[in-house]
Amino acid sequence: MKIAVDAMGGDHAPQAIVAGVEAARDQYADLEFDLYGDPQKVEPLIKDQTRLHLVKTTEEIEMGEEPVKAIRRKKDSSIVRAAQAVKEGQADAFFSAGNTGAILAAGLLIVGRIKGIDRPGLTSVLPIAEPGSSRHSFVYLDCGANAEAKERNLVQYAHLGRFYAESVLGIENPRVALLNNGAEEDKGDRLHKEVHQQLKAEENLNFIGNVEAGDLLVGKADVVVSDGWTANAALKATEGTAKMFLKLIKNGILNGGLRAKIGYLFLKPVFKNIAKQMSTSTYGGAVLLGLKAPVVKTHGSADAVAVKNTIGQIRTMIQTGIIKEAVDYFSPEENMDNQPKN
Repeated sequence: MKIAVDAMGGDHAPQAIVAGVEAARDQYADLEFDLYGDPQKVEPLIKDQTRLHLVKTTEEIEMGEEPVKAIRRKKDSSIVRAAQAVKEGQADAFFSAGNTGAILAAGLLIVGRIKGIDRPGLTSVLPIAEPGSSRHSFVYLDCGANAEAKERNLVQYAHLGRFYAESVLGIENPRVALLNNGAEEDKGDRLHKEVHQQLKAEENLNFIGNVEAGDLLVGKADVVVSDGWTANAALKATEGTAKMFLKLIKNGILNGGLRAKIGYLFLKPVFKNIAKQMSTSTYGGAVLLGLKAPVVKTHGSADAVAVKNTIGQIRTMIQTGIIKEAVDYFSPEENMDNQPKN
């Protein structure tokens, strides 16, 4: 299995990217990597070239650039070249920590969407903070690839999320829910009411109804679907709340006197475990589901650990054949067309 890596994308690139790739290479003997980037910046960071191949590029797409224009103008950028390698079958997946919009544009315009999928959805795996639960994470899409959506798009997201939960997370018959402003069936605007009824009618889905934003992290569902605007807003609000509580706890310890500091020392292992469970580095990157190959973007501030974990996530996607499963479901005629003729 070969992964095309944008070595130049991310706040800590190329150092964190190269370190994470080498850690993943050492852990997974069945992976090879093509690193796309500036040789003068990347090559000195490579400690061991085993199963690593550096591909020279002369351009970079910066974080603030307009995505589609950048993809079209910077043909020799690390993002474009890595995506092109996947399109041409030279690699099995594309990974980057760079400009999110450019990665999405490269996925759509270069790698291409599966026939039958109208709009691929950006998919994240988020933690479940439910004590005693046997499940530790759930699938959440669309996280922001499409600000507007039609009923058909959300139904497709439900199936794509189901495939991901089954294949990558190993969840049998995953529970699918619709993010809405109330748990009752008649809640929401026209779009959400109609999507609810369509999901309810899907025989292949274990649809359990609506879930509110306040219940996202408590394990009520294994797959939560939404339009990109709503899902992204709910996710940012959840992240902001978590950061606020961490600051409140930290300030409480620092300003709480000797008793608070001693209590922290006793609880330090607990805080470390919680931090690991809630860290974005633990669960890998966001996947643009609905494309012809895995296209995965990790957060721009990703460190080497996050890069390594995201590569492990990509490896699982390739091994389990989730893309083929989606093709079989949404465009089975494509596989028929590719069968050898007698």
